[in-house]
Amino acid sequence: MGRRLRTGLAGTLALTLVTAGCAGTAPPALQPAPRAGSGGAVASAEPEATAAGLRVLRAGGNAVDAAVAVALALVVVHPQAGNLGGGGFAVVKSGDRIEALDFREVAPAAATLSMYLDREGDPLPGASLIGPLAAGVPGSPAGLHELHRRRGRLAWPDVVAPALELARDGFRVTARLQEAIEWYRETLARFPETAAVWLPDGRPLAAGTLLRLPDLAATLEAYGGRGPGAIMEGGPAAALVRASKAHGGILTAADLREYRPEWREPLRFRAFGWEVASMPLPSSGGLILAQSVAILERLRFDLLPENGADGDHLLVETWRRAYADRFLLGDPAHTHAGATELLAAGWISSRVAGIDRLRATPSLEVYPWPGEALPEGVSAMKPAATTHLSVADGSGMIVSLTTTLNEWFGCGLYVPGAGFFLNDEMDDFGTAPGHPNLFGLIQGDANAVRPGARMLSSMSPVVAWRRGEAIALGSRGGSRIPTVSLQVLLRLILSGDSLQQAVDRPRIHHQWLPDEIVAEQDALGPGVLAELQDRGHRVRTTDGLGEVAAVRRLPDGRLEAAADRRSPGGAGVLPP
Repeated sequence: MGRRLRTGLAGTLALTLVTAGCAGTAPPALQPAPRAGSGGAVASAEPEATAAGLRVLRAGGNAVDAAVAVALALVVVHPQAGNLGGGGFAVVKSGDRIEALDFREVAPAAATLSMYLDREGDPLPGASLIGPLAAGVPGSPAGLHELHRRRGRLAWPDVVAPALELARDGFRVTARLQEAIEWYRETLARFPETAAVWLPDGRPLAAGTLLRLPDLAATLEAYGGRGPGAIMEGGPAAALVRASKAHGGILTAADLREYRPEWREPLRFRAFGWEVASMPLPSSGGLILAQSVAILERLRFDLLPENGADGDHLLVETWRRAYADRFLLGDPAHTHAGATELLAAGWISSRVAGIDRLRATPSLEVYPWPGEALPEGVSAMKPAATTHLSVADGSGMIVSLTTTLNEWFGCGLYVPGAGFFLNDEMDDFGTAPGHPNLFGLIQGDANAVRPGARMLSSMSPVVAWRRGEAIALGSRGGSRIPTVSLQVLLRLILSGDSLQQAVDRPRIHHQWLPDEIVAEQDALGPGVLAELQDRGHRVRTTDGLGEVAAVRRLPDGRLEAAADRRSPGGAGVLPP
């Protein structure tokens, strides 16, 4: 399980940290970090969580120890996305050893194909999004523990300690958290258990409030002492099952007890001279990244001028085809296609051949392999309660980890006696054939609801490396995660951007259906919007796409960390 340091983690440690964005409250004792160091690097969605990771690195932990500590701290300070009631993916590289851990949620044993449909076969409003019927079996408790068991160095209680202290002693509510509670106030108010903590006196917690979470502290203390059994079989499990049943859910003690994370062979591919590893199925994100790179290399994308309509057009046409093929994907046991088919040279050639460099291809003319007819579903995309963290240590290990509840605060139920939110990941299945999900994705029967199946995901933790350099990155953003992650990666490996420049650059997105480019306000240069429209593209602007956290090891051993300017995240490095 790892070794316990004599000094433990109880003392105050000197940390260095850079915060991004203008919202949120950073710990007052932290000072701006140097741009690079070699002792360790952490980037996450919240400064307090990044500080927890740096603390564990300073105490002798490796990148896995720090990544797990960050993930657990996010359960406390970023409860709209950080979680013990959801799941995620992790990619770890140490020397030549590359591993991928799938701790994605699974459908309960009592799940059925039609559980979210009425008698006429139409979707039941909100059934796959609000309340515990929308919840898959959580994977985070077993997954984070398994990641540490296999690759961690410190004793398990020391890795849990920073999160436990935050829950027990309290943390300051950030402006970001207050805004999220206000945004989802109606959903949170549906559940008295939730409202009692997050809407005291009927109002959202105010920024700056010192918030202690005793139920969560007790859960974390038990988790630190006994591992996942303390949550998946102990008192928190009983509390979760009671709360689920009380609000119409179908989770059982057996569902929780029988959950197992899965170590999978990483999806590996080459990208413009770099080696890249991401997640295989049930992540669609890794396949979208790999297929997109394969198409772009055939198109000689690296020779195109940056920031022009030509480059944006080819990105969009590439994504249009990769997301169409997503329709065939699902749990590895049920998928209709996978890397063998979608990355085959012949299929990539056919996708490239269908791209007109001057005109947009209407999405309804782009069918997935092997060419199935599709409905015209469209939907506005909503905030995704996903969060990403990246960590590197001084010994060469690097970790890319993404975890999620699906929507902010998951299904809205804060489990009393356990102290964490329950996910609404069942909406990531094709819960209603022909109808878009929360993120506007049209999905096929390979991703239908099945007992014990893992729902298809867009999460795309990435590790890339070449000649002594290594990068870990990922994003939040639902269906936008693969396109956001790819743009940052291309900026780093093709454009020579610094890490922060690549993370901060404006972005665009396309996902086949709905047939539109979504672009950040400053993403399209002068004349580019008009030219894209002339080529037949429909363009919609938005405030922000994704939220990237990235770290990089330079060939000389120095480490960098970057948090997205679109958020109040934190990035920090340690000296040697």
